[in-house]
Amino acid sequence: VQLQASGGGLVQAGGSLRLSCAASGLTFSNYAMKWFRQAPGKERELVAAINRSGNSIRYADSVRGRFTISRDNAENTVYLQMNSLKLEDTAVYYCVAARSLSPGAYDYWGQGTQVTVSS
Repeated sequence: VQLQASGGGLVQAGGSLRLSCAASGLTFSNYAMKWFRQAPGKERELVAAINRSGNSIRYADSVRGRFTISRDNAENTVYLQMNSLKLEDTAVYYCVAARSLSPGAYDYWGQGTQVTVSS
């Protein structure tokens, strides 16, 4: 199983980035997909999650209204559109395939992509 995240980079506060995660080696539509992030010295945080069909979505309070998770089962890809970025959004972002939306469920992790928000 491979989860290849891309789209990270350096952006000014208030800007936008779109992360993508291309999955292979698994039946993508059988898995909920999640985005986690981890900043230096901080605990890992579940940012957003989407169920297998895409009709159930959850967000962390810290990103609700600014981030949008979506998926394309035909392309085996999950996205995270990040708008109005803040300094505190700086972190490594990981995509995860999970058997359910339950917070503690995660089966496969991607390699992570760095997002850095500057002032």
